[in-house]
Amino acid sequence: MENISMLEKLTNKIDELLKRCSELKEENETLKKELLTFKTQAQKKDEEIQKLQDELAMRDLEIDEIIRKIENFVG
Repeated sequence: MENISMLEKLTNKIDELLKRCSELKEENETLKKELLTFKTQAQKKDEEIQKLQDELAMRDLEIDEIIRKIENFVG
């Protein structure tokens, strides 16, 4: 009788482990999807930042050119 009880306990523990393993796999898949979403968002933001930096650099060049023209005109 004791052996059956131990076998049942072992079976229950294995079932619990399998259930937990399945839950963790599902959670892992969810986290992978979230990570991919965040990486995509970060990439888009990086691209936007680069675009704005490029625009700022062009504006700086334009300002420098205007300053040179003013200096040439004045001096």
